[in-house]
Amino acid sequence: MTLDIGHTAPPFDLPASGGQQVSLGALKGKSVALFFYPKALTSGCTKEAEAFRDLHDQFAALNVVVLGASKDPVKKQDQFVEKHALPYPLLADVEGTLCDDYGVWVEKSMYGRKYMGIERATFLIGPDGVIKQVWRKVKVSGHAEAVLKAAQERT
Repeated sequence: MTLDIGHTAPPFDLPASGGQQVSLGALKGKSVALFFYPKALTSGCTKEAEAFRDLHDQFAALNVVVLGASKDPVKKQDQFVEKHALPYPLLADVEGTLCDDYGVWVEKSMYGRKYMGIERATFLIGPDGVIKQVWRKVKVSGHAEAVLKAAQERT
């Protein structure tokens, strides 16, 4: 089943950067912008993370918690946060459970070679735990702005 607008967001409780443990349940009453990226410290993922960083205060003003997620271990997430001064936690979904639950672990293709990887995707989850907006196969340029605009329209 593909997650879509109106579905209840799958719960999670994962280790994150900065020694944090982040659970969706603990964020009840706040909106969450959960973005999935393929690999920490790579160029496209860095651009996306920095775009969310640059708009972080505007998300916070709307009571929206920004979370990034990939299968990278906590140590790599910590390096990513530190190197790029990211003001929000990065979830370490090492086992891939979160990626599976949100349907972003998909077959990809590059230069004719097929492999499994994380589809760049974002889910805007409302304070009630229901998915309000979904972006799949995200193009980095302008994406964080589009998520912010959707958050503004829903508050």
